[in-house]
Amino acid sequence: MADFEGRPAFVTGMAGLRQRRLGRTGLVVTELGLGAMDTPTSPNGAATVAKAAELGITFVDSAREYAGSEFLIGQHIRAHGQGGIHIGTKSFSRTANGVQRDVDRSLSALGVDRIDLYQLHDVTTPESWDQVMGDDEGALAGLKVARYRGLIGQIGISSHSLDVIEAAITSDEFDTVMVEYSAFFPQSAALIAFAADCDVGVIVMRPLGGSGRTSVIRGRVEDGSAGILTPANLLRYVLSHAGVSVAIAGARHPSRIEENVATASSYEPMDAAERLAIEQAAARLY
Repeated sequence: MADFEGRPAFVTGMAGLRQRRLGRTGLVVTELGLGAMDTPTSPNGAATVAKAAELGITFVDSAREYAGSEFLIGQHIRAHGQGGIHIGTKSFSRTANGVQRDVDRSLSALGVDRIDLYQLHDVTTPESWDQVMGDDEGALAGLKVARYRGLIGQIGISSHSLDVIEAAITSDEFDTVMVEYSAFFPQSAALIAFAADCDVGVIVMRPLGGSGRTSVIRGRVEDGSAGILTPANLLRYVLSHAGVSVAIAGARHPSRIEENVATASSYEPMDAAERLAIEQAAARLY
């Protein structure tokens, strides 16, 4: 079972970032990705995307609903080319027609002819699951049409419900799942292992616990009171799970990219005692 024993990774790239296979997609991506939800909100957004590319990050996550995100990534691609960057983006649409329109919009904003991974966004309630899975009119059917047309490569799903993620894995309809996992939310660990055993790629959102927690933690690092609960250790915690394909850490400034790359390039996996200690520290934060 792909849990905490071994790592399906190898060292590559200028910054020494390790790569992992994104499940049955066949894509090989750096185990550290860029979550570009908030990147456009910073005046340093373009420089942040450029720094990620410069330091060898090869997976960037976006969504139609992340204001300016696809456009920002597209600006970089138009100026510098896509290079080895694999793009995953998402749509909140629950219908076949709606998601196909979103695919077209994403292609235009990103400035590409084909998107590596297109995901159904935040399918968290039973009702939304039923909607996207609905025969010929659900969003999944629409993504299959887009894939048939050659507009997208792989199909994924994101959710904040472990029940929905499990249903997505067992349905055999999705190439990837995006799930929350961190020292603050360790309960998805077993499901991540299950996904990996089923050869479904696992994209981890909020690996550092989310922007609110991260701001508090960085403040404690600055005043010397953080202890073991640091951004570097939180990233180590997630990357220590062999079932994780890529962790998409958000960043609004190039310095955050540099910090995360430094950690991901040199870390040692945590043992069970270290993992328990940081989970306990995370539980005490709030």
